[in-house]
Amino acid sequence: MTTTTPPALASPPVKPTGPETRAARVRRRLNNPVATGISIVIAVIWTIPTFGLFVSSFRPEDEIKTTGWWTAFTDPQFTLQNYQEVLFGRSASSGQLAGYFINSMVITIPSVLFPLAFAALAAYALSWINFRGRDWVYIGIFALQIVPLQMALVPLLSFFSEGASVAGIPLTPAWNLEDEGKFVQVWFAHTCFALPCAVFLLHNFISQLPKDLMEAARVDGATHPKIFRSIVLPLIVPALAAFGIFQFLWVWNDLLVALIFAGGGSETAPLTVRLAELAGTRANEWQRLTSGAFISIVVPLIVFLSLQRYFVRGLLAGGVKG
Repeated sequence: MTTTTPPALASPPVKPTGPETRAARVRRRLNNPVATGISIVIAVIWTIPTFGLFVSSFRPEDEIKTTGWWTAFTDPQFTLQNYQEVLFGRSASSGQLAGYFINSMVITIPSVLFPLAFAALAAYALSWINFRGRDWVYIGIFALQIVPLQMALVPLLSFFSEGASVAGIPLTPAWNLEDEGKFVQVWFAHTCFALPCAVFLLHNFISQLPKDLMEAARVDGATHPKIFRSIVLPLIVPALAAFGIFQFLWVWNDLLVALIFAGGGSETAPLTVRLAELAGTRANEWQRLTSGAFISIVVPLIVFLSLQRYFVRGLLAGGVKG
């Protein structure tokens, strides 16, 4: 006769014992109610100035200069005149930001795509191609990140105006181009400044890909271009998106590089240059500054919100292990 243990007396499943992994600790600390509440409070505080700027951009000039933006809820007075003057104003002092907005797009998009393409290829080569001096090249790229941007402005200006030379022998011609050429100068400058950080970040991501996956592809006869195009690129999309967002925000909000290499003319200058001119020394045109500033942040907000899921995945991928 066989006996069975009643279900009530059956021993509960034993949980595995051992040290808690780092990833588990991070998840436990970020998922508690206190961390969630703090995050919500920080998000609200961080959003209030942007919301106030948005409300002020629709208020009349007299209301903006005499009352705070929060009074719009008790005495609502809204108008689209500020945006009309800033975007399509007939006089230069009123804004005329439509052309500068297009210039910002022309400057920003190539300045993001070029470093992404070059950095992805360089990071793959430094991670999975063995060649002499590879480690020294990586160390040099890493060291370039500590070089201040301002130190490279004068050599770049000399390069564009006089061309590169060694011992007085010209190696490259001067890039004395017209307005169209100024865009090339800005693209070149932003690409040079972004490459060290981009190569470093993408190298850390690509080098963590499974070695067995690469070896299996080589056994099947795949070449490096085939591996990079078919295997590596689909896997590093989050990292590319994360750096692309950072680079987009940096270039879109840049004033120094654009002012030096693109100049202040309406043919090539971006939004940031025009907004600085509108602000002037006294910044008394508040109604135009509010609408102009909000126009300048609309595109970065759209880019960030549309790529947010890739941005989070790119930040977390490879960041915690265990």
